[in-house]
Amino acid sequence: MAIVKRAIKAPADRVFAVLSDGWCYSDWVVGTAHIRDVDPSWPAVGSQLHHKAGPWPVSLRDSSTVLAVTTDRRLKLKAGLWPLGEATVDIILEPDGPDATRVTMHEQLDGGPLLLLRNKINDLVLHARNTEALNRLADLAERR
Repeated sequence: MAIVKRAIKAPADRVFAVLSDGWCYSDWVVGTAHIRDVDPSWPAVGSQLHHKAGPWPVSLRDSSTVLAVTTDRRLKLKAGLWPLGEATVDIILEPDGPDATRVTMHEQLDGGPLLLLRNKINDLVLHARNTEALNRLADLAERR
């Protein structure tokens, strides 16, 4: 499991506003190349965003589904990348003073061939990827 933490200089509602905008998912999620569609109810439980990941011409089309949500506090997703696999991503927001938020992202591979590769090296790769993702999330939230 990869766990990454980051302090963001924006209140939790601004950070959550970025998470709630499914169309900007590819702006901060490393590896997501294009958002094809977002359910109108995003980020309600069960709603999906449909994305392409990876470089053309080998990009993969899949969806991510909201498993749990608490406004301004948490977004838990089942992120798909079939035929390679899927992961559970849990993003937790905690107030860190009046104008800052501590964000913790947990990512766990759950299924598919990538699950067979689950080891320390994979965790390091996910850690680096998610560190960059939280850096991008911070840039978006801090500019809003």
